[in-house]
Amino acid sequence: MSKYLSRRTMLRGMVGGSTVAVGLPLLEAMVNTNGTALASGDGLPVRFMTYYWADGINIDLFEPAVTGPDWQLSPSLSPLAPVKDYVSVVTGLRNLCAQTKTHHEGMTVFNGYTYQDTGGLNSNSGGPTIDQVIADVPGVADRTPVRAVHVRCAKAESTDGDGGTTYSAMSHRDGGGGNLIAQIPMTDPLAVWTALFGEFVPKPDDKNLRTSILDYIKEDADRVKNTVGSADQARIDAHLTGISELEAKILATPPSCDLPPEPTHANSGNPEPNTLTAVVMAELIAYAFVCDVTRVASFLFKKFVSGTSFNDANPPIAGNHHNNSHSGPSYQPYIDGIQYQMARLSDVLQVFQNTPDLDGTNLLDSTIVYASTDCSTGSTHSISRVPIILAGTGRGYLVHPGIHYQGTPWNGNHGSPNSTGNTSDVLLSCLRAFDPAAPSVGGGAPYSETPLSAVIA
Repeated sequence: MSKYLSRRTMLRGMVGGSTVAVGLPLLEAMVNTNGTALASGDGLPVRFMTYYWADGINIDLFEPAVTGPDWQLSPSLSPLAPVKDYVSVVTGLRNLCAQTKTHHEGMTVFNGYTYQDTGGLNSNSGGPTIDQVIADVPGVADRTPVRAVHVRCAKAESTDGDGGTTYSAMSHRDGGGGNLIAQIPMTDPLAVWTALFGEFVPKPDDKNLRTSILDYIKEDADRVKNTVGSADQARIDAHLTGISELEAKILATPPSCDLPPEPTHANSGNPEPNTLTAVVMAELIAYAFVCDVTRVASFLFKKFVSGTSFNDANPPIAGNHHNNSHSGPSYQPYIDGIQYQMARLSDVLQVFQNTPDLDGTNLLDSTIVYASTDCSTGSTHSISRVPIILAGTGRGYLVHPGIHYQGTPWNGNHGSPNSTGNTSDVLLSCLRAFDPAAPSVGGGAPYSETPLSAVIA
């Protein structure tokens, strides 16, 4: 006979005088008899993640030719085929940042504020990003042990000397009194693991001891399994098996998991294993979402203007992606790099799609992913027609299957000043999934109080 379990139940153990804790997936013993809410009365969790890819797009190859529900994947978007039903593409809207500084203004698409100019190629974020605004909504971050998790794949830094918080982080939290706190993303999967699943560093030089967590929580796992039904027992076993497989994958990730978080050499670690790293980071976030360790994440694939080369592509893509973007939108290595980045986004979304939730759905059904880049045409740094990809449904909040919404028809003039609308409208649409009464998002020229209703179910 199973009993009610709190959604906060953790499997715990001791090693070297330290407590180890591992979260559980959502179990039948944690929800009401209909499976529509937690037994405590709270609704089933909705998750949110921002995703950033760098250095723009080739508009002709990126924007789908047809709008509405019958849209088809464009050449650049073709890697998203396995998750297409969960994807809506928004094009033809304008990033209304009031000033420009190459790529820096592009990050307004994640917060709805004009950046603070600090001189040269430096700027600070002008306001809190949408992920942090959502985390502040009552019932989101205050229900989880970890407020939000922030990850980054490619480790290369700027080749042009860009700096400031706009460059160093894609996520910024309102610290009060006009202060913003940059949420620096983690590049080391083991650091992400530790941040999400417990303070567990008994020996910094002993990888096996650092990651063999399951051995230490086995006794508590057996105790909990004896209190729940057979279906929940099977879910716990599957969950722990998945964690074991993820541990092995983290240890196998080249280069060494002991890489410093902030490499300064553009070629450090090349070829960078971005394909594998993206999947490992996505699996960590997926486990954190399913275990309700956190409901908010940001995923920075690579920094703008970085010296990242996609050497792990097959075949490797010549040159670094930022430099390739300045060879023009039709330069083939640039086009290949855009498609490579879309493939990595697809990998992340497929991890979510393949992660089951208790109600018979998958993680994309309960998550909203907001993905965008810092410009439209990379060689001109244009912020007209900046594309936005929305994935997931947020438990039925977003339209499903997805659509292509185009604010202004494309006229073939790269960087057209004729685009209309406001990318911040999409931010407000996402915010209202968590706070239906939210009146607005952003401030100044990019401010919005009009959500994009076309993407809302």
